Amino acid sequence: MQRFRGTYTVLVTPFTADGAAVDIEALKRLVDFQISEGIHGLIPLGSTGEFLSITPDERTAIVETVVRQAAGRVPVLIGTGAEWTRDAVATSREAEKLGADGVMIIPPFYSVPTEDELYVHYKAVADAISIPIMVYNNPATANVDLTPDIVARLATIPNCSYIKESTLDVTRVREIIRLCGERMTVFAGVLGFESFWLGAEGWIAVCSNVVPRLSAQLFEASVDRRDLAEATAIHRKLVPLLPFVGGPRYVSGTKAAFEMMGMPMGPPRPPRLPLPERDRPALRKVLAELGALPLDHSGQKRLAAE
Repeated sequence: MQRFRGTYTVLVTPFTADGAAVDIEALKRLVDFQISEGIHGLIPLGSTGEFLSITPDERTAIVETVVRQAAGRVPVLIGTGAEWTRDAVATSREAEKLGADGVMIIPPFYSVPTEDELYVHYKAVADAISIPIMVYNNPATANVDLTPDIVARLATIPNCSYIKESTLDVTRVREIIRLCGERMTVFAGVLGFESFWLGAEGWIAVCSNVVPRLSAQLFEASVDRRDLAEATAIHRKLVPLLPFVGGPRYVSGTKAAFEMMGMPMGPPRPPRLPLPERDRPALRKVLAELGALPLDHSGQKRLAAE
């Protein structure tokens, strides 16, 4: 079984212009765009993919589409987090049946499970599937913190072998590696650049929806080549984009960026709203500086204010 490493994009879910349905053709184009730009892996149905605003039939269609379109060119992990263990087991089984390479599972996000309950939850999923599990620690949204000690216990479950660590405490990377050794591979969820230098072997990124090539290059410079000067230069290019694809507007900001890039992904689903008009000129300026805007008829990048 292949080992996961690199920059993986947690994909937006494209919707039709009215938000009523998943835009399957746009999703296929998004997968091809990501792979052609050098991304190392794909994760649909994470938080950025609005997984809590998706119907069961839409979930199945999204998994089928991404797996088929990727066609083995890069690994595909499916977000299968759920409040009820039974649902997490069912969606993880479906992901494996449809050809996914792994699943990413945030803890139950309302019940505030204890350590024992977390262990039982992840063990139930692990016992039901044979593909790897990426544990997802995001206490800001899950209402529970998978501390390094808890992660070390989860790492005793045979196929709980990856973690997306999404706190702003980069020392978590160091501690997880110290406690788990080779039993748990760390992917950064927020601080990609910083985490690489403490031993993270991957990054689950939102910004790579928009700039997959640059995001992949950050991993390659940091981890493959250990070139701090090159990695720092790439990181500095990415920094102005991060406020638009992080925080409370990460979905609306990413979808607004795609609209400006000529790759519409539809609106976010309520209660999320589109990016406010007042924020759009600043985002367009950032995209222009990154070379992400489409060419106009003269061959120049467009930077017109909206």
